[in-house]
Amino acid sequence: MAKHAPHADPFILPQGAIIEFVGQGGYVKVSAVDPVTFEEVSIVGDPAVAESELSRLVVRKLERMVERKHADAVARRRGRGGANRRPDPPSGWDL
Repeated sequence: MAKHAPHADPFILPQGAIIEFVGQGGYVKVSAVDPVTFEEVSIVGDPAVAESELSRLVVRKLERMVERKHADAVARRRGRGGANRRPDPPSGWDL
């Protein structure tokens, strides 16, 4: 069943998120999709937990991913590489 998440941050997810719940035995998979960027994240939770709580968690995860990708894109435009990029380890040729 797919739902629309109205409680998403309007600055990060201006059109909200599409949420899908798929029950699979002893757990439920919850997916959230940003309808603007088509980025998707998912979590696995206990089916006894309220849908509102699972929705809140998956939307927060989607917001963090969209924020991180936006920050990386801005940093690349400014010539700073990825915002959270670690330096490459030395290879055998560097020694």
